[in-house]
Amino acid sequence: MPAGAELDYILKQQILTDEELLTLLTQVFIPLGFRKFRLTGGEPLLRPGVVDLVRSIASLPETEDLAMSTNGFLLAEMAQALYNAGLRRLNISLDSLNADTFAQIVGNGAHNLWQKTWMGIQTAHQVGFDPLKLNVVVIPGVNDHEVEDLAALTLNRNWHVRFIEFMPIGNSDLFSQKTWIPSAQLRQLIRQKWGLLESKVKGNGPADVFQIPGAKGTIGFISQMSECFCDRCNRLRLSADGWLRPCLLNETGQIELKTLLRQGMALAEIREKVRKLREIKPEINYKNRESGTKTGNYQRTMSQIGG
Repeated sequence: MPAGAELDYILKQQILTDEELLTLLTQVFIPLGFRKFRLTGGEPLLRPGVVDLVRSIASLPETEDLAMSTNGFLLAEMAQALYNAGLRRLNISLDSLNADTFAQIVGNGAHNLWQKTWMGIQTAHQVGFDPLKLNVVVIPGVNDHEVEDLAALTLNRNWHVRFIEFMPIGNSDLFSQKTWIPSAQLRQLIRQKWGLLESKVKGNGPADVFQIPGAKGTIGFISQMSECFCDRCNRLRLSADGWLRPCLLNETGQIELKTLLRQGMALAEIREKVRKLREIKPEINYKNRESGTKTGNYQRTMSQIGG
């Protein structure tokens, strides 16, 4: 999560209250069959009372899986409380093992952030989070030379590294001249060094999962650019300020649930709107991204959407 303007954006939003979120979960999403939930960005650990929110969602009898994606900056001090509240799965952003490169990508300039993230990862591991997934967005000329070192984290630890193709949305000041590296190229790089087998471990998400022979952990590749997985994507995203988005990179069809809820629309009507949006989701995906914005520019960056 970039700092500065990005952080201000997150903190200044009129976000859904815990009560409103739980109302939407129990009265709208769960009746429609949703059973797996993820708390993601901006940065969920910045939300006041997030541990209580985790406890409330985890305690719902219909909840089959609850996960969180985080940058890890605050994780070292919160990992135990989150685990005690019922959270069991974490995805932590770790785009570099080098503090300078990490600071460049994060856009903060504070070199101690890498140490905070690394301490968060270590603490989460000690607390007992399993699986523990590390998300790496591979950016040409920035961190692509670290792919082998990052893959090596899976050799002696039951950690799961996920290499994600860089998506050109937001943060144009840093990445305007960069492109993405196909997952096939990364797989070949790792295969040449250690070998690479298809893993018997399958995740809940879109990653194609592999394993270095003899490694404790796995390596996943999320290839939304080169090997589009839209046809098997079953996710909807509800932003902290109440926008329900059917596709990460297509703004078509968004519904502003917060306003509907606060204006007193019947929950049955809101549920029907969500049901209809879910039905047309296959038509609203990144394959149709050229028609996904009204202006040609995304209104929110990736950190604001919650990739």
